[in-house]
Amino acid sequence: MKFILTVYALLLLCVTLKKVNIVEAKKPVRITDELDDVVDDEEDEEWKEWGKPKTKIPPFDPPPDITDMDPSRIQAEMLKRHYGPSIGFVKLRLDVPRTREEVPGIAKKWTQLLRTGSIEAKFMAVDVNTVMFTMEQGQDTAELKDFILSQPEAYEFKLGQQAYRRPGDPPLEEVIEKLHKNDFEAADGGPAKQSHHKDEL
Repeated sequence: MKFILTVYALLLLCVTLKKVNIVEAKKPVRITDELDDVVDDEEDEEWKEWGKPKTKIPPFDPPPDITDMDPSRIQAEMLKRHYGPSIGFVKLRLDVPRTREEVPGIAKKWTQLLRTGSIEAKFMAVDVNTVMFTMEQGQDTAELKDFILSQPEAYEFKLGQQAYRRPGDPPLEEVIEKLHKNDFEAADGGPAKQSHHKDEL
C-alpha cells in the first residue's frame, strides 16, 4: 500500500510540474508600440560594407631582382603587378573571314565567359579584326591574357606597347604582309578570294 501511495504521489508531482512548464511556455511575449526612446546603434562594419564591391588585397609579393632577367620575364613580372584600370586591344585572326555582325558577338561572348570566372572585363568591337577591352582591376590582366590567347578567334593580345601571341605565331606585321602578298598575287591571276582591308564598324 505504501508503495502504491508513493507511485501515486510521484505521478501527481510529475503531472503538476508538466502543467507549470506548459503554462510558462504559453506566456506571450509583449512588445510595446512605444519605441521612441529605443536607440538602434547595432550597425556593425559588415553592414556598412554591404553592397560595396569587394577589393582583392593581394598578398605581399616582393619584386624579384631584375638585373639578371630576360626582357620577357621582366614584362611578365610587370603584368603581374599591374593594379590600376587597363585598356588594350585584341587582334582577331586575319585569315578567318567574318562579318561586321560577328565581331560584337565575339566581344559579348568573351565578356560573359570572363564574368563567370569573376574577371570584370568589357569587350567592344572596333572593326572586323580588332576588339578593345577595358578592365577596372588590372591585377587580373595576366588571367585575361591567358584566356584571350586560348580563344580560337584571337591572334594577338596588346596591352600598351607590349603584344602577346601564342608561342610560334609570327608578328602581326608579317601576317598582314603575307596576306597582302597573297591578295596581290591573286589579283594578278584573277579576282582575290578575300580582301583584307580594315572595315570599321
